[in-house]
Amino acid sequence: MWNYDSGPPPSTVINQNETFAHILFKPSVVQQAKIAQNGILGDFIIRYDVNREQSIGDIQVLNGYFVHYFAPKDLPPLPKNVVFVLDSSASMVGTKLRQTKDALFTILHDLRPQDRFSIIGFSNRIKVWKDHLISVTPDSVRDGKVYIHHMSPTGGTDINEALQTAIRLLNKYMAHSDSGDRSVSLIVFLTDGKPTVGETHTLKILNNTREAARGQVCIFTIGIGNDVDFRLLEKLSLENCGLTRRVHEEEDAGSQLIGFYDEIRTPLLSDIRVDYPPSSVVQATKTLFPNYFNGSEIIIAGKLVDRKLDHLHVEVTASNSKKFIILKTDVPVGPQKVGKDVLGSPRPEGDGEGDANHIERLWSYLTTKELLSSWLQSDDGLEKEQLRQQAQALAMSYRFLTPFTSMKLRGPSPRTDGLEEAHGMSAAMGPEPVVQSVRGAGTQPGPSLEKPYQPRIKISKTSVDGDPHFVVDFPLSGLTVCFNIDGEPGDILRLVSDHMHSGVTVNGELIGAPAPPNGHKKQRTYFRTITILVNKPERSYLEVTPSRVILDGGDRLVLPCNQSVVVGSRGLEVSVSANANVTVTIQGSIAFVILIHLYKKPAPFQRHHLGFYIAKSEGLSSNCHGLLGQFLNQDARLTEDAAGSSQNLTHPPLLQAGEGPEAVLTVKGHRVPVVWKQRKIYNGEEQIDCWFARNNAAKLIDGEYKDYLASHPFDTEMTLGRGTSREL
Repeated sequence: MWNYDSGPPPSTVINQNETFAHILFKPSVVQQAKIAQNGILGDFIIRYDVNREQSIGDIQVLNGYFVHYFAPKDLPPLPKNVVFVLDSSASMVGTKLRQTKDALFTILHDLRPQDRFSIIGFSNRIKVWKDHLISVTPDSVRDGKVYIHHMSPTGGTDINEALQTAIRLLNKYMAHSDSGDRSVSLIVFLTDGKPTVGETHTLKILNNTREAARGQVCIFTIGIGNDVDFRLLEKLSLENCGLTRRVHEEEDAGSQLIGFYDEIRTPLLSDIRVDYPPSSVVQATKTLFPNYFNGSEIIIAGKLVDRKLDHLHVEVTASNSKKFIILKTDVPVGPQKVGKDVLGSPRPEGDGEGDANHIERLWSYLTTKELLSSWLQSDDGLEKEQLRQQAQALAMSYRFLTPFTSMKLRGPSPRTDGLEEAHGMSAAMGPEPVVQSVRGAGTQPGPSLEKPYQPRIKISKTSVDGDPHFVVDFPLSGLTVCFNIDGEPGDILRLVSDHMHSGVTVNGELIGAPAPPNGHKKQRTYFRTITILVNKPERSYLEVTPSRVILDGGDRLVLPCNQSVVVGSRGLEVSVSANANVTVTIQGSIAFVILIHLYKKPAPFQRHHLGFYIAKSEGLSSNCHGLLGQFLNQDARLTEDAAGSSQNLTHPPLLQAGEGPEAVLTVKGHRVPVVWKQRKIYNGEEQIDCWFARNNAAKLIDGEYKDYLASHPFDTEMTLGRGTSREL
């Protein structure tokens, strides 16, 4: 994450004037590598503010649509009553609970003297720090930290009773507090699982919570990891005036929890209501807001009944501390002036049906978002279908990507210097994607489901998959050779290196996992990222993980792996088969297939990972190198068995369990002792038996392991083979 206080990151270009700003952020791979080894992968966030001359906010009107931005500042913060509810069940053991505790220590120090707070830990039992809300003092903060420090993970997850207890604490305080003291009551609820103890039925938990909170308590939820019932948390927040966030297990949960709390740490207003005359405004988006927090912004959009309206009357009512605020004004609605933006292109005129109307588009975006939220909250089948149809129709009309719409990307057109641009909206609120479980090489049999695999291109045996297991196919002699490479997590292995010739480089980054019980290894390693650099005819970068594909060439495109799509640009085609594989075709003469291995409920020794298969290699040169590439233009032969007698061992007889006969393999002038093994290596369509080279293929590959380590995912240095180069 870039520290925005130190200025924008390298390559950022900002052009602006009084009314427009244009921001260009396009770092080269060199600039990305200087910031992070794996490049910059994350949300692109622009922090900005505008000058506000009216206390009632800023209202813009264009072609019969209006948008109202309301973001008051310089108000005293409201006191807040907050209960922190922390999951302390057995699944929180380790890093998750430690990071969460550290974050709560920081948050407790941030509470203001006028705030009140309490802490609840829950598993199969509810552990309440105090049976009432406590004033914020140095002593109470210290005692709260000690209580959190001594929480230990054990038992199941009683979400229903934890929420009921927290709401009772807040209701009890509000019932006995000074009625003139206006404050905001919040629950910060954090869990990593699903309800397993007490009430476990989702609808009953939602109904119980809604009835107890009565709109007086806002619930802010944080879900950690992949096993959390995020749909339940999302509904709990939507139905109780809160927000929800998801923290992935491999990420820094502590810093994200602090960042989430920063969004709600300073309430300025409560019970905000914005009114426009019904005779002047129709189809306005949401106008009632339970709270307004410092640093956020309330945005309302709608249609004007009369485009020739001279003034729009606006009223805002809200509560602040011990005051009741009423703001009224008549906003002039004049014709829009034609101007130029910071790029020099004409702005659309205020009149005319064919003009681009960014305010109308914003209205449609907000309306679609509210329809999706209502769809998510509804439990009525007919109502859900009506909401779905409305959201889908609006999204189709204005070209938004939603859970109910799909995006098609065309292949190369007469202009092939970029991929077709698509307007998108986050689909985070949609139906949960189906996660396909595939049993990969070296995994233990289990309840994981296998999906029939039908690749667009037939997979060859030359591949690397699983722990990782390398397979090399020599079609002329009919031999198949395999070997293992035991690397370290974080290592980046050069698989194909042909940068100086065909212009293609393939690297794979390893991720670690504990070994299965009773295994002979201390750990397993898998490929979590495959990166492909295509240098000809123009440069393109491709990064594949089990969850997404990033194609960065003339344009940057992010494709989720749970949706099937085909895109093409500049001689490069990328085809994603949902939750199954990614096929990369280069100039029609090189094709790689990357298998996606996902687990619904992975064991500790399993990781979502990738397998890499070379389907077509005609376009790779005879100088191609890398752990797999060095064998593509070679052949192999067996010369003798362990006793020294020459015999045909290409297809040994059917073997009993265990290793078969030993032999000596000759390839590239190397004489390599090998043993016949029946290896179960998943390649999508068959089991593979092969001649196995022991000791990390020490006598089979050129050089040694360290010669195949890349310094970063798009490193193209070639230290072995017939050339040496280094370029980003």
